[in-house]
Amino acid sequence: MYSDTTNRRRVGFSLVEIMVVIVIIGLLAGMVTINVRGYMLQAKQNTARAEMATIVQALSTFYTAYGRYPTNEEGLACLTRGTEKIPEPLLTRPPADPWGRSYQYNCPGSNGPFELICYGADAREGGTGADADISSDDLKSK
Repeated sequence: MYSDTTNRRRVGFSLVEIMVVIVIIGLLAGMVTINVRGYMLQAKQNTARAEMATIVQALSTFYTAYGRYPTNEEGLACLTRGTEKIPEPLLTRPPADPWGRSYQYNCPGSNGPFELICYGADAREGGTGADADISSDDLKSK
């Protein structure tokens, strides 16, 4: 006679089999993360360019109403408040770049009446890739 233990079928996975599946899933997740990261950085740069274009438009509207651009002391914050000439704010909130920092506003600018700068992921002047600076001057050339 055979005992019950020899006729019983194995029901489930061993620890080794489960670990192999977890390692494979981890490797796939790592590959996806590496491939997607470049797109995420490019999306943040494109978002900064789009936001800067909106801010430049608001600055042009301010210039049309007042015949001047905001001073460095007024900064971009003056675009978020209504005035007697422009009752509705030109921007709904104080502008912040995709990395959560304020845009640098200079009046006068290096190549025009004003300059708007986003210092990229590293928040420092210069850099390449995700750390590259984006300027309102760059918007004119594209």
